[in-house]
Amino acid sequence: MGSAVDLSVNLGAFSLANPVLAASGTFGYGLEFAPFVDLNRLGGFCAKGLSLKPRLGNPAPRVVETASGMLNSIGLENVGFERFRDEKLPHLQMVSCRVVCNFFGDTVHEYEEMARALSTLERVDALEMNISCPNVEEGGVQFSSDPKTVEKVVAATRRATGKFLIVKLSPNVTDITVTARAAEAAGADALSLVNTCVGMVLDAETGKPYLGNANGTGGLSGPAIKPIALNMVYQTAQVVGIPIFGIGGIRTAEDAVEYMMAGASAVQVGTANYFDPRVTMKIIDGLKEWCVAHGVARIESICGRAWKERNDQGI
Repeated sequence: MGSAVDLSVNLGAFSLANPVLAASGTFGYGLEFAPFVDLNRLGGFCAKGLSLKPRLGNPAPRVVETASGMLNSIGLENVGFERFRDEKLPHLQMVSCRVVCNFFGDTVHEYEEMARALSTLERVDALEMNISCPNVEEGGVQFSSDPKTVEKVVAATRRATGKFLIVKLSPNVTDITVTARAAEAAGADALSLVNTCVGMVLDAETGKPYLGNANGTGGLSGPAIKPIALNMVYQTAQVVGIPIFGIGGIRTAEDAVEYMMAGASAVQVGTANYFDPRVTMKIIDGLKEWCVAHGVARIESICGRAWKERNDQGI
C-alpha cells in the first residue's frame, strides 16, 4: 500500500504535494538548508519574515535554550524586499515546492505595500502575514491583540493582493477563536496557528534578563508550547471555514498527525530544524509510514477527526 498513500492536501486555491512545510524564521530563505534537505520533497517553506527595508534586529544575546524549547528575540532581522527579490528569489526558480513569503509591517500601510510588492513576484506562491508586531500608530500594541485591529489590517492587505493570503496569529490573547474569526471575516484564505508565546529567562547570578532586547522577553517555541498550540488549533478549526496550518513543537510524524486530527490541513516545522536539519524529510517519510500502518489511503481524511468524532458522539 505504500505507493498508494496520497499525502497531497488541497487548501482551496493552494494545493500542496504533502502537508509538511518549514516555518518562517527557522529555515532562512530556503537556500541555507539545501545541503541537508531536498527542497523539492517539501510541501513548501515559509521564508524568513520580510519588511520593505532591511532590519538589523535586536542586540545580542538573541537566543537562549529553555526546558523543552528555546526563547528568541531576533527582532525580525531581514534583508528587505529588494535584496530578497534580487538576491534570494532567483536561486529558488529551480525549486518545485511551494514558496511562502512571510512579511510584516509597523503600520497598516506598510502591510499593504509589502503585499502589493510581493504580489509582483511570480515565484511566490502565497503570502503569510505576521501580525504579532507592534502597531506604531496605536501606541505599540500588537496588531494581533485586538480583533478589530486584526480585521482592519487583514482587510487592507486583502485588497492589496490576489495571492493566497495566510494570517499567522499570536497565542498571546484571551481567546484565539475571536481573532481567528476576525481574520477570516476580513478575507484571509488560511490561518497559521500559532506564533511564539511570550516568555523570559533570567540570569540567576545577576537577576537580569538573559536576552539583550529592551524588555528582556522573547518568543518561546519548541515542544514546550505544543499542548497550547494544539488546543488552539482544535478550538479554532471548529469555528472557522478556512484551512489552518498547525505550528508549535512538531518533531515527529506523530506530532503532525495530532495537529491534523485537531483540524490542521498542514503543518509547519520550526524549532526542530535547528537540532535536526533533516527533520522535515523524516516527518514526510514518517507520515507515509503512519498512513500505511493505520490503513489511511489519503492523509487529508484525518483532518479534524478528533473533534468531528466527539461531535458525532454528542460529547
